[in-house]
Amino acid sequence: MTAPEHLLEALEPVVAENLDRHLGVAQEWHPHDYVPWSQGRDFAFLGGEDWAPEQSQLSETAKAAMFTNLLTEDNLPSYHREIATRFGRDGAWGTWVGRWTAEENRHGIAMRDYLVVTRGVDPVELERARMDYMTSGYDSGDKTALEAVAYVSFQELATRVSHRNTGKVTNDPIADKMLARISKDENLHMIFYRNIVAAALEIAPDATMQAIAKEVIGFEMPGATMAGFRRSSMIIAKAGIYDLRLHHDEVIMPVLRAWNVFDRTDLGPEGEQAREQLGAFLEALDAQATKFVDRRAENRARVAARDDGVSPDIAS
Repeated sequence: MTAPEHLLEALEPVVAENLDRHLGVAQEWHPHDYVPWSQGRDFAFLGGEDWAPEQSQLSETAKAAMFTNLLTEDNLPSYHREIATRFGRDGAWGTWVGRWTAEENRHGIAMRDYLVVTRGVDPVELERARMDYMTSGYDSGDKTALEAVAYVSFQELATRVSHRNTGKVTNDPIADKMLARISKDENLHMIFYRNIVAAALEIAPDATMQAIAKEVIGFEMPGATMAGFRRSSMIIAKAGIYDLRLHHDEVIMPVLRAWNVFDRTDLGPEGEQAREQLGAFLEALDAQATKFVDRRAENRARVAARDDGVSPDIAS
């Protein structure tokens, strides 16, 4: 059994294999193809008109989601530092770090160009928020390389779900198509990391199970430290773009099933303990998600009844 400190070296052939796989299936695309340039016009600095709220065709929910998603993508330099520091810059690991960074960079480019050209959000507010968030940066703490690769397996899928569902609420086929394209990248990135963790489970099952449990239990999106994130995340959750139910059903559980986490028979005492902690947490998360969805349904029914002029007591 490989010790955790030698796991990166042991996984190098798996990384090389999955890098080749990724390069074979990844499709080339260009951010400029997904931006309706004909809708653009000058701002006041060049003699045009500055942004005003009525110029946006996006709902407040779509604005909050796209604003948050874009700022999250903006912190790419911090994310690059995080994975380059843990995975290294040599060999297959280093090649992957560079390729992943280049692909992720397209997401921010496409989203920002779309929002500025269509005047979807206030570009001044967006730029000030970008400056603030990137200045503070992102720090994942003292994660080991194994914990980092476990974390991004879930985070990439969470980002895919968030982007895809954001596209659906924009009510704009152009934005929907752009975010669907971005989501394909995120899904391929998830598959890469998921496959690496699957290999790690075969090499060092106990250490890997401990890393998985730690990252699931302590999971939070990288944008959690940005200003206004809590308010925006509640708007996003209430709209069903990304909530506890989706986090449990469409992010955590599919990845755990792919790793065969709850049916493995190769765990020692430490791995078994981590798996038990994970199971208890997921049971509580599932209950919490159900409670949130039920409460949201009640609130929606109350609002609908009020809008229809019906007493909430009668409607229920």
